[in-house]
Amino acid sequence: MSDNYESALTYTSYLAVDDLLKLQKPLSEGPEHDEMLFIIIHQTYELWFKQLIHEFQQAQRALESGNTHYALSILGRIRTIMKVCVAQVDILETMTPLQFNAFRGYLSSSSGFQSAQFRMVEAILGRRDSRMAGHLPPDIQAEIKEITSGNSIWDSFLDYLTKRGYVLPADVVGRDTSVAYESNAAVQDVLLTVHQKDP
Repeated sequence: MSDNYESALTYTSYLAVDDLLKLQKPLSEGPEHDEMLFIIIHQTYELWFKQLIHEFQQAQRALESGNTHYALSILGRIRTIMKVCVAQVDILETMTPLQFNAFRGYLSSSSGFQSAQFRMVEAILGRRDSRMAGHLPPDIQAEIKEITSGNSIWDSFLDYLTKRGYVLPADVVGRDTSVAYESNAAVQDVLLTVHQKDP
């Protein structure tokens, strides 16, 4: 019976809960009570960033294949995940500056701005800045460069509109997607038409 239990797929084994719960390693002496919250909040952000990247990539595939309903479903999920990410700040705000300062010194120069996945999300959303990944390891820089060399979610949406018969300026449709998008009045007019006639 014991052997069967150990080999059976369980909630704990499927989700690797035992491994997950070992990933919180406070550095402060004691450790400081609030450091655990700080770690878990930021690890949770990283998990959500991973899911957002996964969802954005699928949303792009859905848009580029013209699958309206599936794209809307995924974009709705992305919106909900982003709401959860923003709401997590409320939990972090329960920590006072003094409580944070009690362990901040142990974090050295580390910062949330060093999050590779956050930079990937920015790139998928259209940020094009060669310096944005300069502080990251070379393999991550290469991964972000690959993202910025292709379509952003915005570019995928513009492709979707073109396939639905909307006429967009040639310099927008055929532009170099590794360069940041610049606002275009003709595109805004098309978006207004879509909003009014093709919701």
